[in-house]
Amino acid sequence: MAFPTVATCAPQYGFWFWRVSGAACFVPPMICLLKCSSPMVKVRRNSKSLHFLCEGKQMTEEKSSLLIPRSFKQLRNQWPESVQRPTEVDNINSENFTCDSVEDEVADRGLVEKNMNPNPGTQRYLVAIEYIGTRFSGAQKQSSGRTVVGVLEDAFKEFIGQPVSIFCSSRTDAGVHALSNVCHVDIERISKRRPGQVLPPHEPLVVKNAVNHFLQKNEGDIMVTDVRCVPADFHARYEARERTYFYRLLSGKEPLAIFEKDRAWHVPEELDLLAMQKACQVLVGHHDFSSFRGAACQAKSPIRTLDELSVTEVASSPYFPTVLEREHCINGMEGSLSSSYNSEAVVHSVSSTSDHLLKIENSSEAASQGFGTRKRHRCFVVTARARSFLYHQVRLLVGVLKSVATGDLTVSDVERILMAKNVAAARPMAPACGLYLGHVKYDLPSN
Repeated sequence: MAFPTVATCAPQYGFWFWRVSGAACFVPPMICLLKCSSPMVKVRRNSKSLHFLCEGKQMTEEKSSLLIPRSFKQLRNQWPESVQRPTEVDNINSENFTCDSVEDEVADRGLVEKNMNPNPGTQRYLVAIEYIGTRFSGAQKQSSGRTVVGVLEDAFKEFIGQPVSIFCSSRTDAGVHALSNVCHVDIERISKRRPGQVLPPHEPLVVKNAVNHFLQKNEGDIMVTDVRCVPADFHARYEARERTYFYRLLSGKEPLAIFEKDRAWHVPEELDLLAMQKACQVLVGHHDFSSFRGAACQAKSPIRTLDELSVTEVASSPYFPTVLEREHCINGMEGSLSSSYNSEAVVHSVSSTSDHLLKIENSSEAASQGFGTRKRHRCFVVTARARSFLYHQVRLLVGVLKSVATGDLTVSDVERILMAKNVAAARPMAPACGLYLGHVKYDLPSN
């Protein structure tokens, strides 16, 4: 079959654009080589691209040596035979690839990731990570500044010897921590002794240990906690079914301990737990959260469903038991063991002991432990759970809850702020240091 081929190389986009007999498709760079017997080649050049025009004679699968991807061959076989040369070659410029917004650009990139045909020798891994966000400028890779994705990509490059692209499920802000953020990465295992030879994929445990080895050389504030092989079309962000965030508040007049520096929001005032819980009941559910949406948010809709918004008082961390607490625990266990060897009785004793520890944590007994012993702060954790969140939504919600807890706002004020649908009606948002990405849920098959 004789057919004309037109190829346009656009260096600024990093791909080749092929137009064959009026049809077109994209082909990655450095994998296309066109050799034809007795070819007639013409080259045109302008400031933005190079245009190559080549017409071969009787180009067949047997006689030609057109080295192109399999997917491209399948498309070519579906095109009608034609010997007519295209009359015009379209220029590739930035206007052909612009998006209406950053959100559209991210969505388009995700669709490309999901629909692309990966290299058969490439394995996609789902990687769970934890990190302290204090020294990061955010999760998303940026032109300047230390980022979570940037540090991860550097560690993977040292491991496999070639650059990779990492996509995170949640793009946390600067200073925000993660107990478990999730990302995916594609790795092609190439033999170091025989360059070009593709080897079987690494086991997940090998990937985890190797990447952590290189991460420990970089500040040591990020670690891989789990790795799993997933299908090539699995996307860490778009396959996420639920995200859970935690926010820590420490209440008390005492200065914040250095162990808690940049790990929680210190509020000197006393916080009313019951008032915060009542305010949560107003905000949970399906609402227009325009009043809790950062000015730079580029989501198309402010409508979100908040599946959970709750406040819980917990023991402050790091937690070490006092003398009275240790004695109470020992006496409780001995009493249960002497009265019965029933395991249920022991569990009940441990449960009641834990409740008692919370009650006496800030009592006068726990406070009077002698010289040099710090009085503990009351610790409150706000939990927010939903499939997706607006930009700064959780921190704006916590800012309002804190104002309710200190008496600056009432529950009816929270209803008014929600109905205002204007971020100017909300209180200043909580600082980033107290926010933790706790969990990202997926529908994964069991191992």
